[in-house]
Amino acid sequence: MELLYKILFYISGFIIVWAMVGYPVSLKLIGKLLKNRRLNKDYNHQPTVTVMVVAHNEEKVIQEKLNNIIELDYPRDKIEFLIASDNSTDKTNKIVKQFIKENQNINIRLYEVKARKGKTNAQNEAQKTVTTEYLVMTDANSIMDKNSVKELMAAFTSENIAYVSGRLSIVNQASSDVSNAEASYWDSDLASREIEGRIQSITAGNGALYACRTRDYYDFDPIQCHDSAMPPLYALQGKRAIANHDAIAYEKAGEVIEDEFGRKVRMNRIILKHILPDLRILNIFKYKWFSYFYFGHRTCRYLLWISHLLVFISNALLIQASLLYIITFTGQVLFYLLALVRVITKSKNKYLTLVYYYCVTLLAQWVGVYNILTGKAKPFWEKAESTR
Repeated sequence: MELLYKILFYISGFIIVWAMVGYPVSLKLIGKLLKNRRLNKDYNHQPTVTVMVVAHNEEKVIQEKLNNIIELDYPRDKIEFLIASDNSTDKTNKIVKQFIKENQNINIRLYEVKARKGKTNAQNEAQKTVTTEYLVMTDANSIMDKNSVKELMAAFTSENIAYVSGRLSIVNQASSDVSNAEASYWDSDLASREIEGRIQSITAGNGALYACRTRDYYDFDPIQCHDSAMPPLYALQGKRAIANHDAIAYEKAGEVIEDEFGRKVRMNRIILKHILPDLRILNIFKYKWFSYFYFGHRTCRYLLWISHLLVFISNALLIQASLLYIITFTGQVLFYLLALVRVITKSKNKYLTLVYYYCVTLLAQWVGVYNILTGKAKPFWEKAESTR
Protein backbone atom coordinates (compact mmCIF):
# COMPACT_ATOMS: atom_id res chain seq x y z
CA MET A 1 0.00 0.00 0.00
CA GLU A 2 2.89 2.33 0.68
CA LEU A 3 3.81 2.26 -3.01
CA LEU A 4 0.25 3.27 -3.94
CA TYR A 5 0.35 6.15 -1.46
CA LYS A 6 3.65 7.34 -2.93
CA ILE A 7 2.28 7.17 -6.47
CA LEU A 8 -0.76 9.23 -5.44
CA PHE A 9 1.41 11.68 -3.53
CA TYR A 10 3.87 12.36 -6.34
CA ILE A 11 1.35 12.44 -9.18
CA SER A 12 -0.96 14.79 -7.27
CA GLY A 13 1.97 16.90 -6.15
CA PHE A 14 3.24 17.16 -9.71
CA ILE A 15 -0.17 18.32 -10.99
CA ILE A 16 -0.32 21.07 -8.36
CA VAL A 17 3.24 22.27 -8.85
CA TRP A 18 3.04 22.08 -12.65
CA ALA A 19 -0.26 23.99 -12.80
CA MET A 20 0.85 26.81 -10.52
CA VAL A 21 4.60 27.08 -11.17
CA GLY A 22 5.99 24.65 -13.73
CA TYR A 23 3.73 25.48 -16.65
CA PRO A 24 3.89 29.30 -16.37
CA VAL A 25 7.71 29.17 -16.07
CA SER A 26 8.03 26.74 -18.99
CA LEU A 27 5.76 28.95 -21.09
CA LYS A 28 7.93 32.00 -20.50
CA LEU A 29 10.98 30.04 -21.63
CA ILE A 30 9.14 28.78 -24.72
CA GLY A 31 8.02 32.33 -25.45
CA LYS A 32 11.60 33.56 -25.38
CA LEU A 33 12.80 30.72 -27.60
CA LEU A 34 10.04 31.40 -30.12
CA LYS A 35 10.08 35.19 -29.84
CA ASN A 36 10.05 35.49 -33.63
CA ARG A 37 6.39 34.39 -33.62
CA ARG A 38 4.43 37.60 -33.27
CA LEU A 39 0.86 38.78 -33.54
CA ASN A 40 0.24 40.19 -36.99
CA LYS A 41 -2.36 42.88 -37.61
CA ASP A 42 -4.04 44.35 -40.66
CA TYR A 43 -5.94 47.55 -39.87
CA ASN A 44 -7.30 47.64 -43.40
CA HIS A 45 -9.38 44.59 -42.51
CA GLN A 46 -12.70 46.21 -41.61
CA PRO A 47 -15.50 43.74 -42.41
CA THR A 48 -19.14 44.10 -41.35
CA VAL A 49 -19.54 43.47 -37.63
CA THR A 50 -22.36 42.92 -35.13
CA VAL A 51 -21.57 43.79 -31.53
CA MET A 52 -23.75 41.55 -29.36
CA VAL A 53 -24.44 42.39 -25.73
CA VAL A 54 -26.15 39.73 -23.62
CA ALA A 55 -28.08 41.09 -20.65
CA HIS A 56 -30.29 39.73 -17.91
CA ASN A 57 -31.76 42.33 -15.52
CA GLU A 58 -28.98 44.82 -16.15
CA GLU A 59 -30.92 48.03 -15.57
CA LYS A 60 -28.07 49.39 -13.43
CA VAL A 61 -25.48 49.27 -16.21
CA ILE A 62 -27.25 48.89 -19.56
CA GLN A 63 -27.56 52.64 -20.24
CA GLU A 64 -23.82 53.12 -19.76
CA LYS A 65 -23.13 50.11 -21.97
CA LEU A 66 -25.34 51.47 -24.76
CA ASN A 67 -23.62 54.85 -24.61
CA ASN A 68 -20.29 53.03 -24.68
CA ILE A 69 -20.84 50.84 -27.74
CA ILE A 70 -22.19 53.58 -30.00
CA GLU A 71 -18.95 55.52 -29.45
CA LEU A 72 -16.77 52.69 -30.79
CA ASP A 73 -14.33 53.83 -33.48
CA TYR A 74 -15.42 51.74 -36.46
CA PRO A 75 -17.03 52.64 -39.80
CA ARG A 76 -20.71 53.37 -39.11
CA ASP A 77 -21.87 51.63 -42.27
CA LYS A 78 -20.13 48.41 -41.22
CA ILE A 79 -21.21 48.03 -37.60
CA GLU A 80 -24.50 46.92 -36.02
CA PHE A 81 -25.51 46.51 -32.39
CA LEU A 82 -27.62 43.71 -30.98
CA ILE A 83 -28.84 43.51 -27.38
CA ALA A 84 -29.86 39.95 -26.51
CA SER A 85 -32.02 40.24 -23.40
CA ASP A 86 -32.18 36.92 -21.58
CA ASN A 87 -35.78 37.15 -20.32
CA SER A 88 -35.07 40.34 -18.37
CA THR A 89 -37.81 41.19 -15.87
CA ASP A 90 -36.54 44.57 -14.69
CA LYS A 91 -36.28 47.81 -16.73
CA THR A 92 -33.53 46.54 -19.06
CA ASN A 93 -35.78 46.09 -22.12
CA LYS A 94 -37.54 49.39 -21.52
CA ILE A 95 -34.23 51.26 -21.34
CA VAL A 96 -32.98 49.61 -24.54
CA LYS A 97 -36.21 50.35 -26.42
CA GLN A 98 -36.10 53.98 -25.35
CA PHE A 99 -32.47 54.23 -26.42
CA ILE A 100 -33.30 52.76 -29.85
CA LYS A 101 -36.15 55.26 -30.22
CA GLU A 102 -33.83 58.16 -29.39
CA ASN A 103 -31.04 56.95 -31.71
CA GLN A 104 -32.80 55.96 -34.91
CA ASN A 105 -29.74 56.88 -36.96
CA ILE A 106 -27.83 53.98 -35.34
CA ASN A 107 -28.29 50.36 -36.41
CA ILE A 108 -29.24 48.91 -33.03
CA ARG A 109 -31.88 46.37 -32.16
CA LEU A 110 -33.21 44.33 -29.25
CA TYR A 111 -33.71 40.56 -29.29
CA GLU A 112 -35.89 39.34 -26.43
CA VAL A 113 -35.33 35.76 -25.27
CA LYS A 114 -38.64 34.44 -23.99
CA ALA A 115 -37.39 31.72 -21.63
CA ARG A 116 -34.37 32.30 -19.42
CA LYS A 117 -31.78 29.64 -20.21
CA GLY A 118 -28.58 31.56 -19.67
CA LYS A 119 -26.04 33.59 -21.61
CA THR A 120 -25.01 30.92 -24.10
CA ASN A 121 -28.59 30.14 -25.08
CA ALA A 122 -29.30 33.85 -25.54
CA GLN A 123 -26.27 34.06 -27.83
CA ASN A 124 -27.39 30.98 -29.74
CA GLU A 125 -30.83 32.44 -30.37
CA ALA A 126 -29.70 35.98 -31.20
CA GLN A 127 -26.89 34.82 -33.49
CA LYS A 128 -29.40 33.33 -35.89
CA THR A 129 -30.58 36.87 -36.68
CA VAL A 130 -27.10 38.15 -37.52
CA THR A 131 -26.21 38.87 -41.16
CA THR A 132 -22.79 40.53 -40.77
CA GLU A 133 -19.51 38.74 -41.46
CA TYR A 134 -18.24 38.89 -37.89
CA LEU A 135 -19.60 38.78 -34.35
CA VAL A 136 -18.10 40.67 -31.42
CA MET A 137 -19.49 39.60 -28.08
CA THR A 138 -19.28 41.49 -24.83
CA ASP A 139 -20.88 41.59 -21.38
CA ALA A 140 -23.32 44.25 -20.22
CA ASN A 141 -21.04 45.36 -17.38
CA SER A 142 -17.90 45.58 -19.54
CA ILE A 143 -16.88 48.95 -20.96
CA MET A 144 -15.15 48.60 -24.33
CA ASP A 145 -12.19 50.71 -25.37
CA LYS A 146 -13.16 52.80 -28.41
CA ASN A 147 -10.61 50.96 -30.59
CA SER A 148 -11.50 47.47 -29.37
CA VAL A 149 -13.54 46.35 -32.41
CA LYS A 150 -10.93 47.75 -34.80
CA GLU A 151 -8.24 45.83 -32.89
CA LEU A 152 -10.19 42.57 -32.89
CA MET A 153 -10.82 42.74 -36.63
CA ALA A 154 -7.20 43.65 -37.37
CA ALA A 155 -6.09 40.34 -35.81
CA PHE A 156 -8.06 38.22 -38.29
CA THR A 157 -5.17 38.16 -40.74
CA SER A 158 -5.72 34.64 -42.10
CA GLU A 159 -8.54 32.18 -42.69
CA ASN A 160 -7.25 29.80 -40.02
CA ILE A 161 -7.78 32.39 -37.27
CA ALA A 162 -11.32 31.70 -36.08
CA TYR A 163 -11.41 33.48 -32.73
CA VAL A 164 -9.79 36.56 -31.19
CA SER A 165 -10.01 37.34 -27.50
CA GLY A 166 -9.48 40.81 -26.10
CA ARG A 167 -7.93 41.79 -22.78
CA LEU A 168 -10.00 42.20 -19.64
CA SER A 169 -8.66 45.03 -17.53
CA ILE A 170 -9.77 45.15 -13.88
CA VAL A 171 -10.56 48.75 -12.95
CA ASN A 172 -11.14 48.32 -9.21
CA GLN A 173 -7.97 46.45 -8.27
CA ALA A 174 -7.31 48.75 -5.32
CA SER A 175 -10.88 48.64 -3.99
CA SER A 176 -10.44 45.53 -1.85
CA ASP A 177 -8.08 42.66 -1.16
CA VAL A 178 -10.46 40.38 -3.09
CA SER A 179 -10.47 42.48 -6.28
CA ASN A 180 -6.69 42.91 -5.94
CA ALA A 181 -6.18 39.13 -5.77
CA GLU A 182 -8.41 38.61 -8.82
CA ALA A 183 -6.54 41.30 -10.76
CA SER A 184 -3.21 39.67 -9.88
CA TYR A 185 -4.53 36.34 -11.14
CA TRP A 186 -5.66 37.94 -14.41
CA ASP A 187 -2.33 39.66 -14.99
CA SER A 188 -0.56 36.30 -14.71
CA ASP A 189 -3.09 34.47 -16.83
CA LEU A 190 -3.08 37.09 -19.59
CA ALA A 191 0.69 36.79 -19.86
CA SER A 192 0.28 33.06 -20.51
CA ARG A 193 -2.47 33.61 -23.07
CA GLU A 194 -0.38 36.11 -24.98
CA ILE A 195 2.38 33.54 -25.46
CA GLU A 196 -0.02 30.69 -26.28
CA GLY A 197 -1.80 32.80 -28.89
CA ARG A 198 1.25 33.97 -30.80
CA ILE A 199 2.79 30.48 -30.81
CA GLN A 200 -0.38 28.61 -31.80
CA SER A 201 -3.70 28.87 -29.96
CA ILE A 202 -5.04 29.99 -26.59
CA THR A 203 -6.87 27.48 -24.37
CA ALA A 204 -9.61 29.87 -23.18
CA GLY A 205 -10.90 33.36 -23.81
CA ASN A 206 -12.91 35.72 -21.63
CA GLY A 207 -16.55 36.71 -21.82
CA ALA A 208 -15.91 40.43 -21.58
CA LEU A 209 -14.68 40.77 -25.17
CA TYR A 210 -14.09 38.34 -28.03
CA ALA A 211 -14.88 37.88 -31.71
CA CYS A 212 -15.44 35.15 -34.27
CA ARG A 213 -16.63 34.83 -37.85
CA THR A 214 -20.39 34.48 -38.01
CA ARG A 215 -20.06 31.40 -40.18
CA ASP A 216 -17.79 29.77 -37.57
CA TYR A 217 -20.25 30.26 -34.74
CA TYR A 218 -21.31 27.02 -33.07
CA ASP A 219 -24.51 26.37 -31.10
CA PHE A 220 -23.08 25.17 -27.80
CA ASP A 221 -25.11 23.45 -25.12
CA PRO A 222 -26.43 26.29 -22.87
CA ILE A 223 -24.61 24.79 -19.85
CA GLN A 224 -21.33 25.62 -21.59
CA CYS A 225 -19.79 29.06 -21.95
CA HIS A 226 -17.91 30.45 -24.91
CA ASP A 227 -14.90 31.42 -22.77
CA SER A 228 -13.85 27.81 -22.28
CA ALA A 229 -15.65 26.04 -25.15
CA MET A 230 -14.80 28.07 -28.25
CA PRO A 231 -10.96 27.97 -28.29
CA PRO A 232 -10.69 24.15 -27.93
CA LEU A 233 -13.41 23.66 -30.56
CA TYR A 234 -11.50 25.72 -33.11
CA ALA A 235 -8.15 24.18 -32.18
CA LEU A 236 -9.54 20.70 -32.83
CA GLN A 237 -10.78 21.94 -36.22
CA GLY A 238 -7.23 22.91 -37.12
CA LYS A 239 -7.94 26.61 -36.63
CA ARG A 240 -6.45 29.15 -34.25
CA ALA A 241 -7.88 31.06 -31.30
CA ILE A 242 -5.60 33.98 -30.46
CA ALA A 243 -5.40 36.95 -28.11
CA ASN A 244 -5.02 40.59 -29.10
CA HIS A 245 -4.49 42.41 -25.84
CA ASP A 246 -4.69 45.80 -27.51
CA ALA A 247 -8.43 45.15 -27.71
CA ILE A 248 -9.48 46.10 -24.20
CA ALA A 249 -12.61 45.82 -22.08
CA TYR A 250 -12.77 47.35 -18.62
CA GLU A 251 -14.66 45.62 -15.85
CA LYS A 252 -14.99 45.46 -12.08
CA ALA A 253 -13.92 42.34 -10.21
CA GLY A 254 -15.97 41.19 -7.24
CA GLU A 255 -15.10 43.31 -4.21
CA VAL A 256 -16.42 40.84 -1.65
CA ILE A 257 -15.45 37.20 -1.43
CA GLU A 258 -19.05 36.03 -1.74
CA ASP A 259 -19.30 37.53 -5.23
CA GLU A 260 -15.97 36.12 -6.42
CA PHE A 261 -16.74 32.73 -4.89
CA GLY A 262 -20.11 32.60 -6.63
CA ARG A 263 -18.50 33.58 -9.93
CA LYS A 264 -15.90 30.84 -9.61
CA VAL A 265 -18.56 28.25 -8.76
CA ARG A 266 -20.38 29.24 -11.98
CA MET A 267 -17.15 28.95 -13.95
CA ASN A 268 -16.78 25.39 -12.68
CA ARG A 269 -20.29 24.26 -13.55
CA ILE A 270 -18.90 21.72 -16.06
CA ILE A 271 -15.41 21.36 -14.61
CA LEU A 272 -15.41 17.56 -15.00
CA LYS A 273 -15.89 17.84 -18.75
CA HIS A 274 -13.25 20.55 -19.06
CA ILE A 275 -10.53 18.34 -17.58
CA LEU A 276 -10.30 16.71 -20.99
CA PRO A 277 -13.21 17.75 -23.25
CA ASP A 278 -11.98 15.65 -26.16
CA LEU A 279 -9.46 12.79 -26.18
CA ARG A 280 -8.03 14.12 -29.44
CA ILE A 281 -6.33 16.87 -27.44
CA LEU A 282 -3.84 14.24 -26.28
CA ASN A 283 -2.59 13.78 -29.86
CA ILE A 284 0.45 16.03 -29.57
CA PHE A 285 1.66 14.95 -33.02
CA LYS A 286 -1.44 16.48 -34.64
CA TYR A 287 -2.27 19.36 -32.33
CA LYS A 288 1.32 20.13 -31.35
CA TRP A 289 1.66 23.02 -28.90
CA PHE A 290 -2.05 23.15 -28.18
CA SER A 291 -1.88 19.70 -26.51
CA TYR A 292 0.90 20.98 -24.27
CA PHE A 293 -0.89 24.24 -23.56
CA TYR A 294 -4.19 22.58 -22.68
CA PHE A 295 -2.65 20.03 -20.34
CA GLY A 296 -0.68 22.62 -18.42
CA HIS A 297 -3.10 25.54 -18.44
CA ARG A 298 -6.43 23.72 -18.21
CA THR A 299 -6.26 20.02 -17.33
CA CYS A 300 -3.89 20.49 -14.40
CA ARG A 301 -5.84 23.47 -13.06
CA TYR A 302 -9.16 21.65 -13.38
CA LEU A 303 -7.64 18.81 -11.33
CA LEU A 304 -6.49 20.98 -8.43
CA TRP A 305 -9.54 20.17 -6.30
CA ILE A 306 -8.89 16.42 -6.26
CA SER A 307 -5.09 16.73 -6.37
CA HIS A 308 -4.98 18.74 -3.14
CA LEU A 309 -7.17 16.20 -1.39
CA LEU A 310 -5.14 13.23 -2.61
CA VAL A 311 -1.78 14.80 -1.82
CA PHE A 312 -2.98 15.62 1.70
CA ILE A 313 -4.41 12.17 2.44
CA SER A 314 -1.52 10.24 0.89
CA ASN A 315 0.97 12.48 2.73
CA ALA A 316 -0.79 11.80 6.03
CA LEU A 317 -0.54 8.04 5.38
CA LEU A 318 3.17 8.35 4.55
CA ILE A 319 4.12 10.58 7.46
CA GLN A 320 6.02 7.81 9.25
CA ALA A 321 7.98 6.81 6.15
CA SER A 322 10.60 9.58 6.28
CA LEU A 323 11.40 13.13 7.36
CA LEU A 324 10.47 14.37 3.88
CA TYR A 325 6.81 13.45 4.39
CA ILE A 326 6.76 15.05 7.85
CA ILE A 327 8.00 18.31 6.33
CA THR A 328 5.56 18.27 3.39
CA PHE A 329 2.60 17.41 5.61
CA THR A 330 3.51 20.14 8.07
CA GLY A 331 3.77 22.57 5.17
CA GLN A 332 0.30 21.65 3.93
CA VAL A 333 -1.25 22.04 7.37
CA LEU A 334 0.40 25.43 7.82
CA PHE A 335 -0.81 26.52 4.38
CA TYR A 336 -4.46 25.83 5.24
CA LEU A 337 -4.01 27.33 8.71
CA LEU A 338 -2.82 30.57 7.10
CA ALA A 339 -6.06 30.70 5.12
CA LEU A 340 -7.98 30.13 8.35
CA VAL A 341 -6.04 32.91 10.08
CA ARG A 342 -7.05 35.23 7.23
CA VAL A 343 -10.71 34.27 7.71
CA ILE A 344 -10.62 34.84 11.46
CA THR A 345 -8.51 37.99 11.59
CA LYS A 346 -9.65 39.51 8.28
CA SER A 347 -6.05 40.61 7.85
CA LYS A 348 -5.13 42.73 4.83
CA ASN A 349 -1.73 41.08 4.58
CA LYS A 350 -0.98 40.48 0.89
CA TYR A 351 0.41 36.99 1.32
CA LEU A 352 -2.33 35.80 3.66
CA THR A 353 -4.89 37.08 1.17
CA LEU A 354 -3.27 35.20 -1.72
CA VAL A 355 -3.31 31.94 0.28
CA TYR A 356 -6.92 32.56 1.29
CA TYR A 357 -7.93 33.41 -2.28
CA TYR A 358 -6.30 30.24 -3.58
CA CYS A 359 -8.16 28.12 -1.02
CA VAL A 360 -11.45 29.81 -1.95
CA THR A 361 -10.72 28.89 -5.58
CA LEU A 362 -10.22 25.24 -4.57
CA LEU A 363 -13.45 25.27 -2.59
CA ALA A 364 -15.30 26.73 -5.59
CA GLN A 365 -14.05 23.80 -7.68
CA TRP A 366 -15.36 21.35 -5.10
CA VAL A 367 -18.76 23.08 -5.07
CA GLY A 368 -18.79 22.99 -8.87
CA VAL A 369 -18.14 19.23 -8.81
CA TYR A 370 -20.83 18.75 -6.15
CA ASN A 371 -23.36 20.68 -8.25
CA ILE A 372 -22.56 18.52 -11.28
CA LEU A 373 -22.92 15.24 -9.37
CA THR A 374 -26.16 16.32 -7.72
CA GLY A 375 -27.70 17.81 -10.86
CA LYS A 376 -27.66 21.35 -9.46
CA ALA A 377 -25.40 22.84 -12.13
CA LYS A 378 -27.36 25.37 -14.19
CA PRO A 379 -26.65 27.53 -17.25
CA PHE A 380 -27.71 30.80 -15.62
CA TRP A 381 -26.91 32.63 -12.42
CA GLU A 382 -27.49 35.74 -10.40
CA LYS A 383 -24.97 38.45 -11.17
CA ALA A 384 -22.45 39.71 -8.65
CA GLU A 385 -23.72 43.11 -7.51
CA SER A 386 -20.27 44.38 -6.53
CA THR A 387 -19.21 44.10 -10.18
CA ARG A 388 -21.94 46.53 -11.25
